[in-house]
Amino acid sequence: MLPIRPYFRGVIARTVLPTSLMLLAACGPESLEDLTGELQGALANGVGSTAARAALAKRWAPIHYQDVDVTGSHSLSGRSDYISRVDFDGDWVGTNNWDNAASRALTAHAYHSVVETNSHWYIVYTFFHPRDWADSIFDTEHENDGEGVLLIVARDGSEFGKLVGSVTVAHKDFFSFVPDGSPLSSGTESTDGKLSYANFEGVDHPITAQEAKGHGLKAWPAYDIVGDGVKYYPSLTTAEEPSSASDSDVRYKLIDIYGPEGLWVRRNLASLFASYGTFAGDTSGDCGYIKSLCSTNSANAPWGWNDQNDGPIEGGEIATDPAKLSAYYFSPSSTFATAYTFNPFKGVGADPNTP
Repeated sequence: MLPIRPYFRGVIARTVLPTSLMLLAACGPESLEDLTGELQGALANGVGSTAARAALAKRWAPIHYQDVDVTGSHSLSGRSDYISRVDFDGDWVGTNNWDNAASRALTAHAYHSVVETNSHWYIVYTFFHPRDWADSIFDTEHENDGEGVLLIVARDGSEFGKLVGSVTVAHKDFFSFVPDGSPLSSGTESTDGKLSYANFEGVDHPITAQEAKGHGLKAWPAYDIVGDGVKYYPSLTTAEEPSSASDSDVRYKLIDIYGPEGLWVRRNLASLFASYGTFAGDTSGDCGYIKSLCSTNSANAPWGWNDQNDGPIEGGEIATDPAKLSAYYFSPSSTFATAYTFNPFKGVGADPNTP
């Protein structure tokens, strides 16, 4: 059971919400039972609206375990392992994030993207850290770090569908997990384990976990908290900074990756991206105990994620063509419709409100 906590304990993100989400916030706690008919109707008609994507993303958003290491000067006493937003320092410059992590608040956020076919919804959650760091002079470090998870939700006729599988990003490798009762099994790639759940606000959410330092992500308990660690829980309105390296109840705010606060609209911004899908990062500050071990331009947005040995799966397709990736990773492949009804990465059904 979650500890009793003040609802506004942390930092409240100041954003202009869609009307339906304002109604949701006004109703009190963010339980699914509080969703308005307008919001439910929008989701029933697909994910073309910001509100519908927010509802779906909140429903399946992971309870996220972040392992934290407090040793070494580059850990910032554990803060280097806190998740945040890319512009946590107030700008859209990728090459000062390592430096600014020491002096700015690291309020918790995660980006979500939703792609739709007639058979499935595909939701990618991206967790960002300003540093990929080490506490050894022999290990490589780099500025910025973006890793995440693809959740595969079957459109079974229910309001929010059924979660049937996941693929996680851990450095240069992808790993697949399925929950109990899933109709999916190993495809061309073997499944790597079980996707577990925990109850939050009356419904079950998948549990994901990230390593300290390098922040590889897998389904819990393939990775777990070892010693210090933060437990993050999803919100549509609230972004909190952990009170300590062992805070077990922190809210992270979901950001639509296609929206005005998102990353997709900034994909060609030279100050943020060194190339398509690759964050700009340099060797300024104290990155790299030995400067040659601080690498540049080494972190990726979802459309740049790539498994190093996945055969026909090309870079970024975990986000941009998840039906193709799912049919490769899981069996039966015929389960997955291949035509997209909503996929802004491919220019299909883009939200007219997206800049």
